[in-house]
Amino acid sequence: QVQLVESGGGLVQAGGSLRLSCAASGRTFTSWTMGWFRKAPGKEREFVAGLWWRTGTTYYADSVKGRFTISRDIGKNTMYLQMNSLKPEDTAVYYCANQNRTGSITLEGAYDYWGQGTQVTVSS
Repeated sequence: QVQLVESGGGLVQAGGSLRLSCAASGRTFTSWTMGWFRKAPGKEREFVAGLWWRTGTTYYADSVKGRFTISRDIGKNTMYLQMNSLKPEDTAVYYCANQNRTGSITLEGAYDYWGQGTQVTVSS
């Protein structure tokens, strides 16, 4: 079992920044894949960004490329999402997710564990 706890959400004006954190505990593996997904009202949950834990290889959705940066602190078992130049359309509940393998970064169904989510609201 892996437990994931997100933090860092909030209300920000368009053009502002937020940094989300996802702390992982429980069973730990070096070959994790971890990702950020988001769900906006009335929409399906969608992939935002992800990485392979061991190598640090990252992947981003086109909608956030150049604005969001995903990173990890191996010693703290924590993943981050730095979100800059936020837009109202970034408003959503953001979830972190974990899979105990080096697998698909973008495929939602590949993930085994999910956090409870943190709300990000961007006002215009």
